[in-house]
Amino acid sequence: MEAKKSGLNLPAGMSGTSLRLDTAAASSISTLNSPSSLRSISNLTSPSKSNSACSDRFIPCRSSSRLHTFGLLDRPSPVKEGSNEAYSRLLKSELFGSDFASPSLSLSSPAGAAPPSPLSPSKNMLRFKTDHSVAPSSPYSPSILGQQNAFPSDSSTPPPKPPRKVLKTPHKVLDAPSLQDDFYLNLVDWSTQNVLAVGLGTCVYLWSASNSKVTKLCDLGPYDGVCSVQWTREGSFISIGTNLGQVQVWDGTQCKKVRTMGGHQTRTGVLAWNSRILASGSRDRNILQHDMRIPGDFVSKLVGHKSEVCGLKWSSDDRELASGGNDNQLLVWNQHSQQPVLRLTEHTAAVKAIAWSPHQSSLLVSGGGTADRCIRFWNTTNGHQLNCLDTGSQVYFLSPFFSPLRLWVANFPKGVCFTNYFRKWGSF
Repeated sequence: MEAKKSGLNLPAGMSGTSLRLDTAAASSISTLNSPSSLRSISNLTSPSKSNSACSDRFIPCRSSSRLHTFGLLDRPSPVKEGSNEAYSRLLKSELFGSDFASPSLSLSSPAGAAPPSPLSPSKNMLRFKTDHSVAPSSPYSPSILGQQNAFPSDSSTPPPKPPRKVLKTPHKVLDAPSLQDDFYLNLVDWSTQNVLAVGLGTCVYLWSASNSKVTKLCDLGPYDGVCSVQWTREGSFISIGTNLGQVQVWDGTQCKKVRTMGGHQTRTGVLAWNSRILASGSRDRNILQHDMRIPGDFVSKLVGHKSEVCGLKWSSDDRELASGGNDNQLLVWNQHSQQPVLRLTEHTAAVKAIAWSPHQSSLLVSGGGTADRCIRFWNTTNGHQLNCLDTGSQVYFLSPFFSPLRLWVANFPKGVCFTNYFRKWGSF
């Protein structure tokens, strides 16, 4: 009876006198027993009485939440015939990352964590992790099935490119009567304006590749002949070496002779332009440098070869000049001395084909004649030979491609046709 008077429900066998309550505690208990307090406490509980023991008092129970109304449930896509769950998880892993495709990402997330969004599978935007959306360089891409079960992905690696086809038939055939069959002459040159110059006997003809128009530039007369032609780098002027040892400069656009320079005793078989100097090589074993800004025939004479000079080439920075001769020597000159700074004697035949790398100023390549048949790579800084390649026939012409790893080689196997070799600079 005393328990009922105090408003407490005591278990059997416990008397009210055994409880000692303070005044503040008694007042709080009486406040909790009020109808208004009981109503507010009942509002904090979960709407479902069966799940009240597992519910959180701050976040409602997920089982009683209407997630389907807001589209938060992970609705499975319609299963097509022949597909399986492993394939679907693998596809999600490749597109959105391994975290998104993990089967553990479901509604059983810990309390207080928001459900993952399908559009943003990664929770930490600034976390360092592997980007699975980029195709890996390895043929084996990451897989959610494990490292042992990973298999090659054909979609991640591009298919190999087919080999480049080199045509065996000419694109254009031009008639070239009176073309001299002489290994030491240079009778063909192509300008940067897509105009081809060809020396035929005593005449020089120009062929435009854009409209196939043929123009007769000059005729040297019955007592002279064309031994070499060379365009300037801009492609507007052309120099002609004659059989009498003269060097003529013509305007290719107006077909007008600009200047005639002498100095050689016999035929001028090779010419080479840089930005302002024209170098000419002759059978008299000398190399003359002509400056178009000076009225004289030449500004300097380079003497070093013991036989006819048949190859000349300026470096891309105009600082060095490489010359090859019929004495099997390759000489390198600079603008500060009239003596060669390098004398390379490894070739066993005439050195006609010479080319400088446009990407490395100290890389020089040269080709030998019939008895040598080799392409040799040189470091002009220390004079060391970097590599050597036996082509099987005499090397007639060398020209670097715009790519730093390509080189075009023209030679005469059996003396009848050109052959193209595509190699890497210095790595044969």
